[in-house]
Amino acid sequence: MIPLRELEFDLFEVRGDALDTEMMQTARDVLRAAESIARERFAPYASLADVEEPIVVDGKVRLPAQTAEALLAYSEGGFLGMSFPVSSGGLGLPFLLSQACGSLFASANVAFQSYATLTQGAAHLIERFGTAAQRERWLPQMLEGRSFGTMCLSEPHAGSSLADIRTLATRQPDGRYRLTGRKMWISAGEHELADNIVHLVLARTPDAPAGVKGISLFLVPRYRAPGVTNGVTLVGLNHKMGWRGTVNTALAFGDGEACYGELVGELHQGLACMFLMMNEARVGVGLCAVSLGYAAYVYALDYARERLQGRPLSARDPAMPQIPIIRHADVRRMLLAQKSWVEGGLDLVLYCARLVDEAEPVANAPTADGARRERAALLLELLTPIAKSWPAEYCLEANKLAIQVAGGAGYTRDLPLERLYRDNRLNHIHEGAYGIQALDLLARKVSLAGGRTFDIWCETVGETIDAARRRANSLTGEAAALRAMLIAHADGMASAISVLTAVTRKLTATAAAGEPELAYANATPYLEAFGTVTVAWRWLERAIVAAEALKHGVDVDFYRGKIAACRHFHRFDLPRALAQLKMLEALEDTALRMDETQF
Repeated sequence: MIPLRELEFDLFEVRGDALDTEMMQTARDVLRAAESIARERFAPYASLADVEEPIVVDGKVRLPAQTAEALLAYSEGGFLGMSFPVSSGGLGLPFLLSQACGSLFASANVAFQSYATLTQGAAHLIERFGTAAQRERWLPQMLEGRSFGTMCLSEPHAGSSLADIRTLATRQPDGRYRLTGRKMWISAGEHELADNIVHLVLARTPDAPAGVKGISLFLVPRYRAPGVTNGVTLVGLNHKMGWRGTVNTALAFGDGEACYGELVGELHQGLACMFLMMNEARVGVGLCAVSLGYAAYVYALDYARERLQGRPLSARDPAMPQIPIIRHADVRRMLLAQKSWVEGGLDLVLYCARLVDEAEPVANAPTADGARRERAALLLELLTPIAKSWPAEYCLEANKLAIQVAGGAGYTRDLPLERLYRDNRLNHIHEGAYGIQALDLLARKVSLAGGRTFDIWCETVGETIDAARRRANSLTGEAAALRAMLIAHADGMASAISVLTAVTRKLTATAAAGEPELAYANATPYLEAFGTVTVAWRWLERAIVAAEALKHGVDVDFYRGKIAACRHFHRFDLPRALAQLKMLEALEDTALRMDETQF
């Protein structure tokens, strides 16, 4: 699991201005409660949920009993509704704190946690777009854990191409809609964990325009009333490489028995409504990727400290006792790489969580608050595909290195590392595959608001660069090495922004000039490079905080570890991103010029 000390550093030091003094104490208490439930109810059953996969018995999905017990403790602890307004039945706590708690649960047992996060996302969508009657009926049930939620987008023939969905919703005289169609890859689509399941289903009406402009969103409960089914039928289960404890289903709507749903939001605006849940889920995917990478890093670190093997290269006398493998240079390299990726990724997703809080309107706030909220919302838009994708790539690499640290044992089921790797592999795919996120970033996000969104990112990173130089100039004497490091990394970030800006302009201009395939063929390496530059920025900010904290002489090893990880990231990862960006300037087109017969 992620150590509480790491979360406290992110919440109370790096983002110290996000919570007032009273909220900080509340946050400490809530984090400890989350850690206790995660440790006692989630973590012990992670391997059980993996080997006792969901099965269908007498038409119903059977899960390990510990799944329901863990989720009951979760809901009774208030974690389902902690970031929802009190008026909706929640606790009114910051989304930042909710995500920090979520990282504990996901690192303990991501399969259990996913039932809760899907429900939270569905409830948030109903809160935002549902009618008063829908909110009154469903939010209390969902935030208390009596009804769980899903998102039903993909169909067997369409996959990620939502423009091609066929599920049909026909309006009835009473205002409801009768749905017919099939959905695929529906996580948590059928189970007995709650009294009901609220499916949020994308469908089109008979007279809807073609493509995504004709998609509407419908609330379709599993049961119309207690014990009264609603024509939602389990067609089959999908057997996955990881996340095996989260049932994944193929569902039929209106196949035999009539299935009724209610319109959510406006007609033909379903995709816009669903994007609220999808974007929230995408940041959640990044959080899961970080949590699984971090869990593996913690295990690999403990393993390396305890596992005795070999002797120092400088003194290879076979009569000498063996040493812990953490003293071997390459093992230390692998552990430091993991640390820099998982801690940098955690900072990124929690930074995005803070932006969610900043973008929310505040009652009785001054007029200037609107500009601040707009800025936060635009920055969040830009960072969402990065927060989803960069951790899915590099925290998976951290999982790979964790297995390598343990050697052959890491490849066996005796250790949790192979399971954590399998679980993390999904994050590259779901809620919009890696390449889709890359297209979203390059084709849409960097050009939002006439390019102002990208400018806001540059300005925000520039503020951190200025802060690093001020911090460096305040250091003297024994801190000379730290001063030099901060200046070097600040200069490196400034150079990276310049290169990234030039490449962004070239790629967007190429697309605008009528060559979108040429520009977007380079979208994925662009996303990866942009993400690495972004995490380098987050590490620079963390290093500033750590440098300030070192003055007090407390927890010195913890803060020096942060500075070492920052140095490693800026010396190993940032140069690789700059090399990628230089390559992108050449508008590489080999994949486009290659004939299909040549593959």
